[in-house]
Amino acid sequence: MKITYISWAAHCSRSDHTARELGGSSHLVYWGALGSHPLTIGLKYLGQAVRTWRLLAADRPTAVFVMTPPVFAPLVVWAYCALRGCRLVLDAHTAAFLHPRWRYFQRLQFWLARRAAATIVHNEHLKAVVERGGGYAITVGDVPVRFDAIEPYELPAGFNIAVVCSFNPDEPIVEILEAARRLPDVQFHITGDPGRRDPRLATIVEPNVRLTGFLSDGAYGSLIGHADGVLTLTTRDHTMLRGAWEAVYQGTPVIVSNWPVLREAFDEGAIHVDNSAGDIVRAVRELLQNHGRYRTGVRALRTRKQHRWESTRRALLARISE
Repeated sequence: MKITYISWAAHCSRSDHTARELGGSSHLVYWGALGSHPLTIGLKYLGQAVRTWRLLAADRPTAVFVMTPPVFAPLVVWAYCALRGCRLVLDAHTAAFLHPRWRYFQRLQFWLARRAAATIVHNEHLKAVVERGGGYAITVGDVPVRFDAIEPYELPAGFNIAVVCSFNPDEPIVEILEAARRLPDVQFHITGDPGRRDPRLATIVEPNVRLTGFLSDGAYGSLIGHADGVLTLTTRDHTMLRGAWEAVYQGTPVIVSNWPVLREAFDEGAIHVDNSAGDIVRAVRELLQNHGRYRTGVRALRTRKQHRWESTRRALLARISE
């Protein structure tokens, strides 16, 4: 079986890791220069559609995994699969069902799910959503993450926290910065494009905060692998935090939001917070004081996740081989 993974996201390491674990190839198809303005988005999607079709024609896969959102990526892939007789698998992220922008396209999302061999989701809530829409869903909480090429990321002396974020509306950036202000002896390294943040935040960035900007996969892997902890938060329920499971596979303890899906996914080697500055401070201090215990816990969690993935991987491959 030959598998190709297609993503129209600006950056999605999940596609690379999934393709690698399933023995396939991954293609990021993104015309970032056109942005997402209403006057250019149609041209952008058209160009990405043509590029996607050409890549699939060159790869000649027997199964195509495609990330959603945007829902138009799987629409293009469905057309290719219908014509060439290959299997379609949707890799549905939380935003496909919960982000306001994509809720307008729910009927199309479910129409595609009914025609796909499977829809990958990351929790039981989203699995039930897909099944109510008539699709077949497989829960994949996370995929093993291996960074082959590590580029040095210099960490200063002391206790270092990597903050994985994208400056999205569901990330409590103000609270994180306030927590950093209250912890002057802890170094915070905030990933993501700082150009996307509210300009007003520049006035509350403390000396112990480093805005890393967009990092290469190698530098990012070095940061989360060598930091003392990884902090990644969301105000949106039913959302899996990719940065947290990437950290777990590097053996790094995590601080995550206190949602049920995250309590279940990170039940060891993790501290859960209510997204307030005070609770973030409490969690960092707890991690600092009991770091060895959390390191041991996260390594045990990593082992359990690896065993669970092997079982899921076999089930997924069996499904697309039917």
